[in-house]
Amino acid sequence: MQTGFMTEEFLLDTETARRLYHTYAEQLPIIDYHCHVSPREIWEDRHFSNIAEAWLEADHYKWRAMRSNGVPEEKVTGAASPREKFDAYAAMMPKCIGNPLYHWTHLELKRYFGFSGCLSGKTADEVWQLCEERLRQPDMGVRGLIRRSGVEVICTTDDPADTLEYHEKLAADQSFATKVLPAWRPDKAIHLDAPGFADYMEALGKAAGMEIADFSSLLEALRGRMDYFARRGCVASDHSLGYSFFRPAGLAAAEAAFQKALEGKALTPEEREGYQTELLLFLGREYGRRGWVMQLHLGPVRNASSRMFRSFGPDAGCDCMGPALDSRPLAAFLDALDKELLLPKTILYSLNPNDNALLGSLIGCFQHSDEAHPALPGKIQQGSAWWFNDSLEGMREQMRTLASTSLLGNFVGMLTDSRSFLSYTRHEYFRRILCGLLGRFVEEGLYPADEEALGRIAADVSYYNAKRYFGF
Repeated sequence: MQTGFMTEEFLLDTETARRLYHTYAEQLPIIDYHCHVSPREIWEDRHFSNIAEAWLEADHYKWRAMRSNGVPEEKVTGAASPREKFDAYAAMMPKCIGNPLYHWTHLELKRYFGFSGCLSGKTADEVWQLCEERLRQPDMGVRGLIRRSGVEVICTTDDPADTLEYHEKLAADQSFATKVLPAWRPDKAIHLDAPGFADYMEALGKAAGMEIADFSSLLEALRGRMDYFARRGCVASDHSLGYSFFRPAGLAAAEAAFQKALEGKALTPEEREGYQTELLLFLGREYGRRGWVMQLHLGPVRNASSRMFRSFGPDAGCDCMGPALDSRPLAAFLDALDKELLLPKTILYSLNPNDNALLGSLIGCFQHSDEAHPALPGKIQQGSAWWFNDSLEGMREQMRTLASTSLLGNFVGMLTDSRSFLSYTRHEYFRRILCGLLGRFVEEGLYPADEEALGRIAADVSYYNAKRYFGF
């Protein structure tokens, strides 16, 4: 058994786990196929002035924890100095027992700054000075952090109206080996009842070089922008949806809802869902034709605190889990695309961990192939434990359930879903948990001690499955 905190055998509590991690998973490159980092900051090779800047600028995980510790908003997202914010975070850290933030924080300090102690109010000054000194080094810019993390591919999150200028610059830069690819995120076109929809249609039209006056011209504009993204290496889309729905309404109903939204008129739930269903079906067909991966992130309740939303806006750390999904409309949506032989490679995520078995059972309904569409192992995936679930227990449970309902060996593994360039250690965290789980299966007599088979699973789930699945 491990003794001490975060040794090199962290989370590897069997001999099999240790051998699998150190031999098959530890040194593999990282494919981060969904994240929210800035391509501009990669291009400019941003250097952070201090650890607060690197950690606390846009991390809603940390903001939530600080607020839960009674830290005033001034020291969370307000005008307090970077040192004051860091001190507040450090003082909170000992209370984070059982929270993945505790592990992430210390993995980042250990891997990037060489600090093997424990962050607290007592050690805040030591850590601040150590990080400040280290961040002044030339290799500690954004590009250096990516290189030392072994990141092979990054897929950012990009709006259809984005110019992708920094992706183009990075693609032409022979000095930077990591691929930085755009990923298609058309949420602003889908959520037609959100404020600013008409303004967004104007911006999207300008990007597409056309006027968007009706639903059909919207589809034409989106198709053109998908071509633009594809020429710049895009192979994946992503959608954020609060719940599952399926309400085919026809093009006429979608057009009527679109015009009401342009005029700023309120829509009924039926009108909204009818429009969204027709648009999602169009997009799904396009993804199927292009060979893109469709990712559906389901289940968040956004901006639960109206007071915080009014003062800060979205992404303030005030989102939460929604209720369990209804699998019936989600299955109907997938089936509608499958009947047309246009169901794309699809990854389904739910923010509610109670949906693990539901998604594990649903993906098995659409794995079949035919002569025109050869078999693809794991074509339909349950996504990695997401957001509130990317914790030790959340990842274990997601993988245990996936193993029991599908094929864990075909799983495409981890993604950061992060805005931080220090968060690549989450892949290490995931790989240790994966190898720990595989070791447990052997320890409990649930799987033979077949190192060749186990090593293949560890390596595939850590890296190779994603590489094959996305075609990188």
